[in-house]
Amino acid sequence: MSFISVADFEKQAIVKLELNALDYYKSGAGEELTLGYNREAFKRLRLRPRCLRNIAELNTSCSIWGQHLKWPLGIAPVAMQKMAHLDGEKGSARAAGKAGCVFILSTLSTTSLEDLAAAAPDTCKWFQLYIYKDRALTESLVRRAEQADFKALVVTVDAPVFAQRRADVRNKFSLPAHLSLANFQGAQCNVVSAAGDSGLSEYVASQFDSTVTWQDIKWLKQLTQLPIVVKGILTAEDAELAREFGCAGVIVSNHGGRQLDSTPATIEALPEIVRAVGPDLVVMLDGGITEGNDIFKALALGAQMVFIGRPVIWALACDGQRGVEHLLKLLRNDFDITMALTGCRSLAHIQTSMVVPESTYWTFK
Repeated sequence: MSFISVADFEKQAIVKLELNALDYYKSGAGEELTLGYNREAFKRLRLRPRCLRNIAELNTSCSIWGQHLKWPLGIAPVAMQKMAHLDGEKGSARAAGKAGCVFILSTLSTTSLEDLAAAAPDTCKWFQLYIYKDRALTESLVRRAEQADFKALVVTVDAPVFAQRRADVRNKFSLPAHLSLANFQGAQCNVVSAAGDSGLSEYVASQFDSTVTWQDIKWLKQLTQLPIVVKGILTAEDAELAREFGCAGVIVSNHGGRQLDSTPATIEALPEIVRAVGPDLVVMLDGGITEGNDIFKALALGAQMVFIGRPVIWALACDGQRGVEHLLKLLRNDFDITMALTGCRSLAHIQTSMVVPESTYWTFK
């Protein structure tokens, strides 16, 4: 493959994907301000490399709750991946396993928990959970994740309702007829189109519980021994509540710019969360990462792991599992180069002082 960057995959995916799927994957909420912030904020950060540090041998490995990973990058939960390619979630998970990183399966996946576990037995798998109005259904998903050897639950907490994604409304988004939400049966497995809105929004309104509170995190904590991660945290206050209610980690996330518009970029929100709970919780981040130096910047500012979503979909659309494998090799190589050129032989050598805002250089003495 001739692709050498995430942008190359994206350009080709835009050509290959049908409009219904393309707009679903690439769009953000409202005016898509936050969608843009996620990338722009990374560009406003400057690296301060150190020299003559002997970087002949690099070690980028890390460990999360006893799970050994080759590097601190994972694949975020992206719904309905078979819209991009029939390899779908299986292809993405297998690629993650080969690259030595985490794969998070979405509740709204087009591959079931059980089929994914069978297809990618050597991949470190976490399960992303929405809390449904039917608590028995929610509990059954937790039990299935446990039985399928998923290693953590990732509870999305920034979507009590779905924001208006204008492209989906215009397209009256629906899941193609040959696909279904594979973790469910009957009417719950189909996302149907609706007059004047997207089928996915109607599904969420009918199934997701908008009354969810931190007490429901407590309920989950009592339900399972799996580590519970809350995804969608953007403030120190909520991070502190995650700690109070027994979560093992947080993912600093704005849902890829797909929920509340005008929220900060995740890399902007990260420092206050690290200051609040960093020693006590595993702090992770998603949103806007397309380069190896983005990974480095997030780690320097306190994240212990980062996740990518859309880049995986672009790669999947281009060449299925092989595309995702190629994407991850590119990002791993780019991250290794960044580590070497900043003088960091291991993750422990990454220091906060190595990343500063661009304004640091505005005043010349």
